[in-house]
Amino acid sequence: MDKSFVYGVAVTDYNFTGRKEETRRLSTNFLGGINSILISPRRYGKTSLVDHVCRNLADKDIIIVRLDIFGCKTEYDFYNALAVAVLKQTASKVQLWMEEARDFLVRLTPKIGIPIDPVSEISVSLGITPETHSPEEVLNMVEVIAKRKNSRIVVCIDEFQQVGEFENTRQVQARLRSVWQHHHNTSYCLYGSKRHMMSGIFLNRSMPFYQFGDLLWLQKIPTTDWMDYVISHFEAAGKHVSPQMVEHICEAVDNYPSYVQHLSSILLSHLPQGGSVTDETMAIALSELMSTNEALYMQQVEPLSAYQMNLLKAIVSGIHSGFNEKRVRSMFNLGSPSNIVRLRDALIERDIIYSEMRQLYLTDPVFGLWFKKRFL
Repeated sequence: MDKSFVYGVAVTDYNFTGRKEETRRLSTNFLGGINSILISPRRYGKTSLVDHVCRNLADKDIIIVRLDIFGCKTEYDFYNALAVAVLKQTASKVQLWMEEARDFLVRLTPKIGIPIDPVSEISVSLGITPETHSPEEVLNMVEVIAKRKNSRIVVCIDEFQQVGEFENTRQVQARLRSVWQHHHNTSYCLYGSKRHMMSGIFLNRSMPFYQFGDLLWLQKIPTTDWMDYVISHFEAAGKHVSPQMVEHICEAVDNYPSYVQHLSSILLSHLPQGGSVTDETMAIALSELMSTNEALYMQQVEPLSAYQMNLLKAIVSGIHSGFNEKRVRSMFNLGSPSNIVRLRDALIERDIIYSEMRQLYLTDPVFGLWFKKRFL
């Protein structure tokens, strides 16, 4: 049975709403062999969007390779993850030992577990090292397979900002770009949730991945796209929410996709059969939403200095620019202008705030509600 509202994980078709233009654009890129870069904060639905596009294209003549590199700490961690994902998603259980992987596996003793249950996944461990394969060999493998199959392959790499953490990252990025830009049967969808790191990789003119592909900067889902979705899901559960209350839900969490789903789920759980959302249940649900995430929020603020906390207080109070003004520095005890720059950079690095048009904003709107209630 489909759940009424889903948050914290990628959502399926029943729980997917909006993103029509993004779906169209990404689908066009996948079919046309155009590289795509997708940037947004965490829990904005990047993975759900990519999954949605992949499901829509399931009957098309393309092969989708997907991997998450959040756990990759080194360049060769990445190469191993990439090679395993390519082999698992382009070769059948029999082909894995035959032509698709033959040339690549010749210098390895791979550990491949083929389960008896046909539904279970193949377990693959390769152990690629600089002694067995050069970066170019690994990176070109998918293009070689695509040509052998006479197919188009799209490689979707989640949490791509991890590449920016690798040792000698500029050289690593240059290697990736120098190989991938010559692929004709393979295109890439690179997406990540640390916007300052993704911006540094793709928007910096001096970096190798500058203008690598079509850049999609994922925005919040507007209230109009949530309206029918939220109302119909309440009705399907035998409960009710008015259009005005849907607007209130979206406004309360600043249209943050995961939080719209989460707050709606809490509201639904508090209503009796046939019940309707009221201002009272809304207040209770918002309080529960903040309480549910309090441990995470405390973990975010505990390492912060007093000055960093003061800058957050200024932003939560509604000040987004003009921090160098004497009045603002004095009011919130921010220190010198040079100190403010250090505070800003530190909080951006922690992904607690972001800068847009020279103004500072909180990354997480519910964190802002909790912070205001707890510290102001």
